[in-house]
Amino acid sequence: MNSGRCAACRYLRRRCAADCILSPYFPSNNPQRFVSVHKIYGASNVTKLLQQLPTHLRAEAADSLYFEAQCRVEDPVYGCVGLIFLLQQQIHDVEGQLAKTEAEIAVLKSQTQHPQAQQFEAESDFNNLLQQQLDNVANQSFSGFK
Repeated sequence: MNSGRCAACRYLRRRCAADCILSPYFPSNNPQRFVSVHKIYGASNVTKLLQQLPTHLRAEAADSLYFEAQCRVEDPVYGCVGLIFLLQQQIHDVEGQLAKTEAEIAVLKSQTQHPQAQQFEAESDFNNLLQQQLDNVANQSFSGFK
């Protein structure tokens, strides 16, 4: 144990035992970390959770609790789920842009290979390729929700 109390014991105004389970994950130099976790989960629940985990997983669990608590403080309704949804939406948007770009590249390649092709055919090919790519993206993006 380091000298003094950990952030958890300091916040809870109790003596920090040498075997304090919270001490390694909530050091005294970062009190806000424990305050956020305590506000969302409660000290007792965090202690019980960490005690049930193997020692090698506790640091990762404490980091996850802190991240999720911060997300919940910033967005009380959705928490980290809101962030996950936002990232999934961004992925879907970028996949659509990628499909459109790939369709444009395919049309440009076909135009360079067949310069005598009419503009109407190129536009038709582009629209068909674009629709196929967008259909593929939509099927891939929403296949996880079935």
